[in-house]
Amino acid sequence: MGAGRAQRRGGRGVKRGFLLGKFMPPHAGHLSLIRAARALVDELTVLVCWLPGDPIPGVTRLGWMRALAPDCRVVGHGALVPQAPEDSADFWPIWRAIVAAAHPEPIDTLFAGEAYGAELARQVGGLFVPLGGRVLGLADDPVAGLSTSAIRADPGAHWRYLPAPVQAHYRRTVCLHGAESTGKSTLAAALAAGTGALIVGEYGRSHCEVHRGPLSLDDLLLIGRAQTAMIAAAAPWAGPLLIADTDALMTAAWTEMLLGQRPGELMAAPRADLYLLLEPDLPWVDDGTRFFSDAADRHRFARIVEQVLIDAGVPFARIAGQGAARLEAARAAIGAMT
Repeated sequence: MGAGRAQRRGGRGVKRGFLLGKFMPPHAGHLSLIRAARALVDELTVLVCWLPGDPIPGVTRLGWMRALAPDCRVVGHGALVPQAPEDSADFWPIWRAIVAAAHPEPIDTLFAGEAYGAELARQVGGLFVPLGGRVLGLADDPVAGLSTSAIRADPGAHWRYLPAPVQAHYRRTVCLHGAESTGKSTLAAALAAGTGALIVGEYGRSHCEVHRGPLSLDDLLLIGRAQTAMIAAAAPWAGPLLIADTDALMTAAWTEMLLGQRPGELMAAPRADLYLLLEPDLPWVDDGTRFFSDAADRHRFARIVEQVLIDAGVPFARIAGQGAARLEAARAAIGAMT
């Protein structure tokens, strides 16, 4: 060991650490490793590695890691290179060059959560510090046992161990879309009861109850904006599934039905991942805020509602039937969502 390296490990000078991973996606095990490593050195470099065609784009993961480890130097590498020593006789020269480019200074400490870190440390320098429950053999530790492939296959089963940016990546928003009295609120409650999903209610109903009278364009634009804001505000508190009773596309349909125009602002609002288009095959019920009891008006409104989805180019599934049949159709559509 050189004198300079000894001094740094002894507490004099800057201690620099290094670790690498694919982080596909990052989870509690990765972040526990990084945070423990960061506490042990003055500077920590994290190398995010990816290959073309990975299930989660490398630049996405690089952005996540920079946000999740703001006090680290986070560097990305996305070139096509061998992934194991048996892949190429030049495996270690290639990876020594990659590590040197990411961490040009001498490495004092090399961190890893698995045993490969010992050989990596021999190749690139630094004392191997085997942090983490996996390398310690804690097979029953839920954090140590986290698998990125298992997370990608079923994010919801591992939700509590995913950081916020990864949760946002996997969260799916389902919006109920339909003319009056097609059971949107009832269906939303039934879906939430079966999945534990968070529901974002309908702002427009509250607006109409408070502000009685005809709706102006300004009213409808406010309703669309408020609904969009409510969905965005609720999302961080939702699990894998967020159910919106309605959104700005439904407000666009209302505006066309009431005023004969479809505002671009409403059509350009953020979209859900799936829309459930509820067929008008339920009896019309007057709840005190509804407009169109006439069958012809109801039919026209249903056509507008559908056309808005078509013109917006969003994915939607038609939901028909009553009672259990309607609920099962909705569940099946959500289950088929990718």
